[in-house]
Amino acid sequence: MDKNQPIGVIDSGVGGLSVLRALQKTMPHEKFLYLGDTARAPYGTRSRETITAFVAQMTDWLEQNGIKQLVTACNTITVLGTDVIRGAHTFPVIGMSKAAKEVLEATGNKHIGLMATDFTVGTGAHRREIQAADPSAQLFGVGCTKFVPLIEGNRFGSPELKEAINEYADALKAKEVDTVILGCTHYPFVREYLQEAFGPGVTIIDPAEATALQAKADLEARGLLRRSGKGSCTICFTGDVGLGKLLAERMLDPAACEFKQVKL
Repeated sequence: MDKNQPIGVIDSGVGGLSVLRALQKTMPHEKFLYLGDTARAPYGTRSRETITAFVAQMTDWLEQNGIKQLVTACNTITVLGTDVIRGAHTFPVIGMSKAAKEVLEATGNKHIGLMATDFTVGTGAHRREIQAADPSAQLFGVGCTKFVPLIEGNRFGSPELKEAINEYADALKAKEVDTVILGCTHYPFVREYLQEAFGPGVTIIDPAEATALQAKADLEARGLLRRSGKGSCTICFTGDVGLGKLLAERMLDPAACEFKQVKL
């Protein structure tokens, strides 16, 4: 491997673009190759076997394109187990951070909320990591099944989205949480709406920043971090590129990205 190879980023859809934004900010000289499986999103309601098969197709495609590192910008894929990917490929895999350190530093009453897919909440992965660091912390998870279709459908500002936000926020406010983890990479798209629903007394944590720092540390350790030169970004979708580009504009500068449709 050499430092001029791209960093691969995968997600079930457009949510990983929020992680791509953090990666670009942290490593501005890098080349990124993003693959969003928008044709088959969302993953959060699918079986483990189906997700594993889809991820295999995505990682095979990225390996053929010569990536030096893979960032799984999807919590559902991450909690499935990045070891599955490592066993089949030579590049290192960086999964989504669960932000346990950041959450425990932010919380005052140790009542922590997790907004994620049913799959991610059901694994208990965030609870285990947070309570391993602080057994007295309490984690309350809510499966936000309505969010991804509304976000992928560009339904920002719709009554349906507002209703869903209030429904999930009210469930966590009833637990008196003072900190909330966005456990799905789609959710930063509606972070402002969520903050409004929770109010100023609740801190919202996006694990993307911690994930980007982990990716940078891995490249530095292997001598593969680009420290100069112009960065680039190619964004590929398995579904409609037009809708994907429209959503990408909420996170990135579309003029600085190349958009493509690919078949797996």
